[in-house]
Amino acid sequence: MSRKRGDFKKRAIVATKVNAATLSVGSNSFLILIKLFAGIITGSVSLIAEAVHSLMDLAAAGIALVSVRISDKPSDKQHPYGHGKAENVSGVIEGGLIFVAAGIIVYEAIKRLITGRTLELLEVGIAIMAVSIVVNVLVSRYLLKVAKATDSLALEVDARHLTTDVMTMVGVLVGLILVRFTGLNWIDPVVAILVALFIMRTAYELTRKSFGGLIDVKLPAAEESVIRSCIMEHDYQVVAFHALRTRKAGSYRYIDLHLVMPKNESVEEAHRMCDHLERDIRNRLPRAHITIHVEPCATECDRCSVSCTLRDRG
Repeated sequence: MSRKRGDFKKRAIVATKVNAATLSVGSNSFLILIKLFAGIITGSVSLIAEAVHSLMDLAAAGIALVSVRISDKPSDKQHPYGHGKAENVSGVIEGGLIFVAAGIIVYEAIKRLITGRTLELLEVGIAIMAVSIVVNVLVSRYLLKVAKATDSLALEVDARHLTTDVMTMVGVLVGLILVRFTGLNWIDPVVAILVALFIMRTAYELTRKSFGGLIDVKLPAAEESVIRSCIMEHDYQVVAFHALRTRKAGSYRYIDLHLVMPKNESVEEAHRMCDHLERDIRNRLPRAHITIHVEPCATECDRCSVSCTLRDRG
C-alpha cells in the first residue's frame, strides 16, 4: 500500500509540474500576440522589444515543459541516476535565449534612435502593457508556488524569468506614458535599451545557477547541515562519519557518505541504522537518493562516546 501511495504521489507531482509549464506556454503565446499587435499599430520599439522578449519566454516555457517531462522519467539502464539534469540543461538554454533577446532589443533600439519615429495610438499600447503585467504577475506567482512545492528548477527558472518580465514591462509602460504626455519619442528606444540591460543581468544569474548543477556543485550549506544533524542525533550509536559528498540534478538530491560504526556491531544493526538515517534525511530533504558506506571503528575507545561492549570491556 505504501508503495502505491508513493507512486500516486509521484504521478501527482509530475502532473502538477506539467500543468504549470503548460500554463506558462499558453500565457506567453497570448502575450506575444497582443504585444506584437500593439507594437505594430503604435510604432513603439519598446513594445516590439517586449514582444520579442515574450517570444523568448515562449521558447523557454516550451523547453521547461519538455524538461520537466524528461526529468521525472524513472531511471533506466542508460540513465541509472535518472534524468534530473534535463532541468539544468533547460536553464542553461533559457539563459542563452534571454541573451539573444536582449541583443535583438539593443539593435532595434539603437536603430530607432538614429532614424527616429513618431508614435501613434499610445493609449492602446498602454492598455495592452497593463493587461500583460497583470497576466504575468498571476502566472509567475503560480509557477513559483508549484516550483517550491515540487522542487523543480525548470519551473523556478521560468517563474523568476516571468517575474523579471513584470519589472521590464513596468519600465516600458512608464516609458509609453511619458511619451504620451511629453511627446519625447526618444524615450521609447532608451527604455528599450534599459530593459535589455536588465534582461542580460537576469540571463547571467539564471545561466550561472543552472550550469552549477551540470558540474555537480554540492548542496547548499543549510541542506548539508540538515544531513549532519540527522547523523549527530545518533552520536550515542554512531562513532563518526566522513567523506560526505552531495550534488543535485533537477529536483533530485544525491548524497553519499562513510559511516563509522562500533567494530563489534552486527551487520543487521548497522543496516538498521543506515535505513533509519536514510528515512530521517528523506523526511527533511525530499527526493534524496542516499548511499551509505559502513566502516568499523578503530577501537580508540578513549576518544569515543558510544556505549558498546568493546568500550565496556575496556
